[in-house]
Amino acid sequence: MSGHSKWATIKHKKGAADAKRGQMFTKLIKEISIAARMGGGDPDANPRLRTAVLKAKAANMPKDNVDRAIKKGTGELEGTTYEELTYEAYAPGGGAMLIEVLTDNKNRAAAEIRNILTRSGANLGSTGSVSYLFRRKGVLSFDGEKYTEDKIMEAAIDAGADDVVNEDGTLVVYTDPNDFESVLNAMTAKGFDTLGAEISMVPDSYISIDDEAATKVQRLIDKLEENEDVQNVYHNMELPEVDEEE
Repeated sequence: MSGHSKWATIKHKKGAADAKRGQMFTKLIKEISIAARMGGGDPDANPRLRTAVLKAKAANMPKDNVDRAIKKGTGELEGTTYEELTYEAYAPGGGAMLIEVLTDNKNRAAAEIRNILTRSGANLGSTGSVSYLFRRKGVLSFDGEKYTEDKIMEAAIDAGADDVVNEDGTLVVYTDPNDFESVLNAMTAKGFDTLGAEISMVPDSYISIDDEAATKVQRLIDKLEENEDVQNVYHNMELPEVDEEE
């Protein structure tokens, strides 16, 4: 329905960077814990916790891990207290980046993020310098070889989705954050299996950068996502589909 957004490409590369199972579980546990701390341990009454638990289930995290993370967040079990931080940056080639962090040591996180950016040729921006270029949206992706675009579009729009985009064979459904769960439940009830579902920061548009800058940006994203404090990295640059198997 709208223009090609490159979301599937970005998420594929992000998935490759997050391939280490232990690292992914660690990040999910932190998200569940802070969601429980902020909104309580009942997923039915805490939308953010419901979303985090859905992501954990999609990653095949054991239920015991999820339950422990919730209890650590509510204080029933001893656990680490995390702070949420968002860093804004200008990447090589001039693109915008948002870096979401959950950390138990704000000073350590700030120093490490700044060091990674500086060594990669990126610059830290001030608060609000690039965040206005992004919108928080629900994002659900489906296999275009398994389902037709018409079927997904009909079901998604009926469920209240805002947009459906075919991105190189991946069918991506966008929703208002408040409608994310209801659309996901409706699609699941109709028998559609997702490749992924989350609430994310999606750029209003994407910019083209040259190959040299794109290589630097991909290396920067990989280094950021390897950092234990970094939860998510979002950007607005079109990156070539290369080296995804590495």
